[in-house]
Amino acid sequence: MAQKQFQAESKRLLDLMIHSIYTHREIFLRELISNASDAIDKRYYHALQDGESGLTRDQFEISITIDKEKRLLTLSDNGCGMTKEDLETDLGTIARSGSLDFKKNNEQKEDIDIIGQFGVGFYSAFMVSDRVTVVSRAHGADEAWKWESEGADGYDIDPSEKDSCGTDITLKIKENTEEDSFDEFLDPYRIRSLVQKYSDYIRYPIRMEMEKSRLKENPDAKEDDKPEYETYTEIETLNSMVPIWKKSRSEVKPEDYDQFYKEKFYDYEDPARVIHSSTEGTATYNALLFIPAHAPMNYYTRDYEKGLQLYASGVLIMDKCADLLPDCFSFVRGLVDSQDLSLNISREMLQHDRQLKIIASRLEKKIKSELLSMLQNDREKYEAFYKNFGLQLKYGAYGDYGAHKDLLKDLLMFYSSREQKLATISEYIGRMKADQKFIYYACGDSVEHIASLPQTERLKEKDFEILYLTEEVDEFCLTMLHEYDGKEFKSVSAEDLDLESEEEKNELKERQEESKDLLEAMKADIGDGKVEAVRLTKRLKSHPVCLTAEGGLSLEMEKVLNAMPGANADVKARRVLEINADHPILAVLSDLYANDREKLASYAKMLYTQALLIEGMPVEDPVAFSNQVCELMVDKK
Repeated sequence: MAQKQFQAESKRLLDLMIHSIYTHREIFLRELISNASDAIDKRYYHALQDGESGLTRDQFEISITIDKEKRLLTLSDNGCGMTKEDLETDLGTIARSGSLDFKKNNEQKEDIDIIGQFGVGFYSAFMVSDRVTVVSRAHGADEAWKWESEGADGYDIDPSEKDSCGTDITLKIKENTEEDSFDEFLDPYRIRSLVQKYSDYIRYPIRMEMEKSRLKENPDAKEDDKPEYETYTEIETLNSMVPIWKKSRSEVKPEDYDQFYKEKFYDYEDPARVIHSSTEGTATYNALLFIPAHAPMNYYTRDYEKGLQLYASGVLIMDKCADLLPDCFSFVRGLVDSQDLSLNISREMLQHDRQLKIIASRLEKKIKSELLSMLQNDREKYEAFYKNFGLQLKYGAYGDYGAHKDLLKDLLMFYSSREQKLATISEYIGRMKADQKFIYYACGDSVEHIASLPQTERLKEKDFEILYLTEEVDEFCLTMLHEYDGKEFKSVSAEDLDLESEEEKNELKERQEESKDLLEAMKADIGDGKVEAVRLTKRLKSHPVCLTAEGGLSLEMEKVLNAMPGANADVKARRVLEINADHPILAVLSDLYANDREKLASYAKMLYTQALLIEGMPVEDPVAFSNQVCELMVDKK
């Protein structure tokens, strides 16, 4: 019989199927197993429709056989099988799907979960094989047929023999080349790993003969004899079939979740939180998510890749679907299984559609809800979580122009000057004084450093709580939030802390005017536009000076931005040197302005450098500062 040509026009089209659509050639096994599962589903469905009694799901199976010597890999199923016409139309026409037709014709029927849609998965077999042979006998038919092809040149269909209905697909695995080794697809352990990776939750057992070893029994062995082992073969079921996420929560014990997480995501520690949800309606899906108890070593590096495993009807489609998680929740591990998603033709990637966005949005809300529950009901565990991932939440609130700030603001925590431990912003507001207008915060590289800042003295005197920000992103985060529950965030170094009475403000304004010439002279003496102004302040108590900033860029932000990789250290806040209006140093400076302008210049520069040191900022000329101190120490005047 003359060889028949593919109806889908061309060698070029089949080459496209084989070489361009699929990213990983190992996908062929997933596709063939999915086709076998669909065939069994059709057989079972028709049996129910026809009233065939005594037939149950556990009578079906998919089997895999390997012949290393002949380089043959065979997949068999006892599903619906195919007639000669089916072989012609479904295998002879590329991109025609019998599963899709079946699904369309039975759209209103329940319990139909057909995986195949596009009719190209079968041809992925040619990525790893020189020849594909299909022997199939349709349910209810007396004869079997063989379809065989070596690629795009065409195919043959001939009568064949098969004892029962179903399909056998035999691949003649390619020989190795210098670039590629195809032997892996003749290795039972590699095949088992691929089944468990992509098809572990196919609802029918996938079985294969595996070679194993055991201790050889020897009744005559002596105590000092070395143990002997023998090999034997055993039919092993490779897949677990029933996904843990499709079981009801009452069926699954906490230790089952923990074990699944550690095995699936290669962690040595139980998860801090398990989120198991099942949703129907606009988007139907099952989700099993885990919040890890610790951060991976590479979590805060560019090497870390976020994403959830994505399954379509129990078949793994993507190992890391990044679009299901916002960056702020990138620490979450887990999976989503849905039959509603639109996949591309290779089923390796998603078409970005409405369903995907709906699922991602619901997962986002669910994760926040679980974290809030942990915060409110298990504070110790939440603080342990926050130690690992709080930084990511802060970056999330700040990033994307604050797109997620409302989602995250209730989850944020900062060190409290009053409580001497982490506190939420809501807890801070609950403790605010009746006359307190702002949520005050201070920045520094440690709690100890912040506690010693001169700018915090007056606030502490009034018993106003201060949030201590010790991480680089903290102030950016609060600046992006701007306010919480109507209360504005205010840095202790901001221009106006609103701590003085109207009388105190008027007094300070008068003294500022009286010292105007002195302060202008000091600004000039500091030189080179290093400060925007020198002014008097009431924010200090015992310290003589401090450094603050005008405008939106704070001193802490200046430090962070200039420390970034590639920064040119040219970002400058609008610095202001503030002098304690009630400190004896002001009288000394006034006297020097009247009697010794040269020494005033030295004092001005020294006080500016002192303020830089207090803020933890680099001293521009440490040698000059050292000389100034020494000159003042030996000055006898």
